[in-house]
Amino acid sequence: MPYREEDPPFEDNGLNNWCEELWKNDKNRLTPDQDYELDLQGRTRFSYDGPDMAADPLFASVSREALARPTYKAFVALLDNYETATGVAEEVTPKELRENWEFINACYKTDCMRLCYQYLKFKKIINKSPEEFKQELYDMWFKMYRRSRETRKFDSSGFEHVFVGETRGDKEVIGFHNWIQFYLQEKAKNVDYKGFMASDRNPHLLTVQFSWKGEVKPKGGIFIGVSPEFELALYTVCYMLGEHSYKITLGGEEVIIKCHQTAGKIGTCYPQLPRWQGRRK
Repeated sequence: MPYREEDPPFEDNGLNNWCEELWKNDKNRLTPDQDYELDLQGRTRFSYDGPDMAADPLFASVSREALARPTYKAFVALLDNYETATGVAEEVTPKELRENWEFINACYKTDCMRLCYQYLKFKKIINKSPEEFKQELYDMWFKMYRRSRETRKFDSSGFEHVFVGETRGDKEVIGFHNWIQFYLQEKAKNVDYKGFMASDRNPHLLTVQFSWKGEVKPKGGIFIGVSPEFELALYTVCYMLGEHSYKITLGGEEVIIKCHQTAGKIGTCYPQLPRWQGRRK
């Protein structure tokens, strides 16, 4: 039976144990109040035109040294490679193709991606060598597909939607679940943080509202301070286990990870606090 949005989150002790191991091995995760500082300000509510409860940016500071680490640097290089609007064809240049592979290769050297490969191999979801899986990983995240029903153009990819963000119509931001992109777009004055909707004891996870280039994300779950390789590994495993909503713990704190397909590829993956389950974004 296909996954339905209203289905309860799927719980699996094996997956949960792996997620905790992944969390322990995210050696490039940043430390709150040391590598970055947040200014949460006011609590807002779900609305496309709701009150702006934050006069200042979400990120008060982020360590430059942290963003210079190899996987972070390779990740940042990808963020200007995409057209914002769905329905607009993406063109992958040779330089962008090279940058994609530099990111995959940098992540592949980390413990997070080693754990990703080992878990999928153990679960018999893949039966490939590490090098063969690397190509599958690339296709999974970077191969273009059509997201807009109104066009035949290849206008999206899993990486673009989840990590960079897209716009749909004239008022809505979709995807955009990465804190590094959020921080850099705040610095560029393209993101207006409007307040948080949920926080928890886990300082690495928030539900926030913001506008991007004048278009609104009324509610979005976002990890804070985790490394690019951690998110790549976590979302890859959850996606390859099947389109679903997964209830896990990270550092002992409950998190919901949601995965959806589009055109047989990664449509979206994102985190939510358990009390903020809702419709796909």
